[in-house]
Amino acid sequence: MQRQHSQGTPGTARTRDGRELFFMERPGPAGGARATVVFEGGLGSPRSYWALVQQAVSGSARTVVYDRSGLGRSAPDPSGRRRLPRLADDLNDLLDHLGPGPFVLVGHSWGGPVVRLAAAARPGRIAGLVLVDPTDEDCDLLFDRSIRRLEKVRYRAALLLARLGLFGLLFRKVTAALPADAAADMRAEAFTVAAVRTMGAEQAHVEADLRALLDHPPALGDIPLTVISATLPTPGMSAEARKSVNASHAHRARQSPRGRHVPAPRADHMVPTTEPGIIVTETERLLGAPVDGSPGC
Repeated sequence: MQRQHSQGTPGTARTRDGRELFFMERPGPAGGARATVVFEGGLGSPRSYWALVQQAVSGSARTVVYDRSGLGRSAPDPSGRRRLPRLADDLNDLLDHLGPGPFVLVGHSWGGPVVRLAAAARPGRIAGLVLVDPTDEDCDLLFDRSIRRLEKVRYRAALLLARLGLFGLLFRKVTAALPADAAADMRAEAFTVAAVRTMGAEQAHVEADLRALLDHPPALGDIPLTVISATLPTPGMSAEARKSVNASHAHRARQSPRGRHVPAPRADHMVPTTEPGIIVTETERLLGAPVDGSPGC
């Protein structure tokens, strides 16, 4: 008998304009938490990146990971428009397919603004949000011209390395931390030219999308909100930049009447693989599941 994939059973959900989004689902235990946990990745991150966290949280609840359009096994977006509202609409289309909810949404990096915007559109079905080292419009540093120049340089380098078949070498620590089947999926799908182009299409509008959030902040009401901040050095990020980013995280948590800011003492930006247990603990806290303080992964 074929062994089940560590990320569960595959499926597809159709967006409002007919694109197919690929997802994988673990059903959770009988009598587990009522809410379904859905994970949203950062720029260029496929479903595989969440394998450690998903596997642990599925001991308490139904869990779903998916690929955004143009990533992993999801169909590309022929419009080429990968603006933040479109990403949030796609997430809401996936949630529609999964059922009435409630949902706990967990978003890493650029996935943070995605889940906030999606939750604000349909707050009645959201039981909680976990933002994992998220991109946040309150961080002034993100609007600096030097950041845009760095993004362009990194994109060109990533595209070249992908064409040479070498891009995945930069993420060996990430894939080494994952279960073997998820790691194999990530190596096969996450570092292709097509995946890098999708990342570039989303990255091209980051500043404009962040300014739109400043002008029209997503209204989350009293949805429980946890913001997790990395604390260890991240390549390309200075100590001063980290301080600014984490200050924006603390600010985001304070905007919620049920907000919580949690430093991850053993994690750099890649929290889902460097300190997955803290995400598990905070997600289970929102689920109301027992939390024993163990790392869970």
